[in-house]
Amino acid sequence: MQSIPDLIKKKRDGQELSKEEIQMFVDAVTDKTIQDCQIGAMLMAIWMKNMTVTETVALTQGMMSSGQMMSWPQEWAGRMVDKHSTGGVGDKVSLVLAPALAACDCKVPMISGRGLAHTGGTLDKLESIPGFTVSQTQAQVQEILASVGCCIVGQTEKLVPADRVLYALRDATSTVDSLPLITGSIISKKGAESLSALVLDVKFGRAALYKDLDSAKELAQLMANTGNGLGIRTAAVLSSMDSTIGRYVGNSLEVIESLETLKGNGPDDLMELVTTHGGLLLMMTGMVPDLTTGKTKIAQAVAGGQALSKFQAMMEAQGVTKETARLLCAKNTDYYQVLRKSSHCTELETQENGVVEDVDGMCLAQVLHKLGAGRSSAGAPINHSVGAELLVSLGDKVKKGFPWLKLHYEDPAPTPEQITQLRKSLTIVSGEKSKYQKKKLVKVTLLPD
Repeated sequence: MQSIPDLIKKKRDGQELSKEEIQMFVDAVTDKTIQDCQIGAMLMAIWMKNMTVTETVALTQGMMSSGQMMSWPQEWAGRMVDKHSTGGVGDKVSLVLAPALAACDCKVPMISGRGLAHTGGTLDKLESIPGFTVSQTQAQVQEILASVGCCIVGQTEKLVPADRVLYALRDATSTVDSLPLITGSIISKKGAESLSALVLDVKFGRAALYKDLDSAKELAQLMANTGNGLGIRTAAVLSSMDSTIGRYVGNSLEVIESLETLKGNGPDDLMELVTTHGGLLLMMTGMVPDLTTGKTKIAQAVAGGQALSKFQAMMEAQGVTKETARLLCAKNTDYYQVLRKSSHCTELETQENGVVEDVDGMCLAQVLHKLGAGRSSAGAPINHSVGAELLVSLGDKVKKGFPWLKLHYEDPAPTPEQITQLRKSLTIVSGEKSKYQKKKLVKVTLLPD
């Protein structure tokens, strides 16, 4: 019988591990019969020698089955859907997409995460709503899905326990960027949801994990192949992440923009992602014949107010009072009756005339992170009121002294260096030199065979 050191040596030497060998490793991680140094050695061997698609599917399968698997009523078969994004600045797609899908008769058991980088995660954004509870048992999730159709919750202790161990040690061993390990972590959690269809939003660009399209496409293809290898109909969309999604960045501010989008006032780039992801899921479940029809159906669910009603019902089902939910979803409401407002607000003005050619999303997010909008370590506090609102769009003509950014912050005030960094994130060129062209956000769609 092989030992753990034998498996480490085999992968270190570039050989392919069998499904049984990978399962042995995952079982040892789950049962805590393996030393952390051995896990770290295996992670580094995987990082150095990579894994085949077959190995990646086996790793993901083992991680997925290391804990509780969600199960659903038979009558929901074929309608269980979800999405995952690799993250972005102002990425609030889930807050609009989940209720829109529920309004189209899907069931969306969306398991999301917290931010551990330059911005907050989906759970952080939702927790800026007083009373919103992301911790729900499987029984509670099923009850919410039965009554509402969607919920957005955190990972439970019983769901994919092997991933929690591996993820912590990936960070400690500098193996976070391994494609098979990224894939295993993401797809195992989605697989444990017992989904019918999954769409993956893989970002590329200056403010994304992967800076170029080819690297992002490689990850997207591996995740799509792995999801399909597990029997989940999976597609991946590659979308640019240079600037921001929408105009608002920061937890409570992104909730406001999501609510405005659900009220029919959303920015084009956000709605393009929502309709593309939702349309793909409707198509993959056979609820519509093609992507165009699916996108139209999602757009109609938002424009008609049905998605907003689902969001209001989801808030109430997850602990928000009826009065609070009603206020947030009311037309022309004052959101700050409910959401925390920052103590200070200031506007930055343009330094010259010209055309807004670029806004560096990563540069903006890094400053907001330092001001408290993100966290630097797991469990660290996050300030829901800190954020920024872009007052211009790419391609806008502006004059010197025109306000282009509204910064929301608490004490202490941003430093002169941070203000300078924010100003540097904006690129303005004279009209005759401008090469700005509106970029199509969604670049490539990888459909399953």
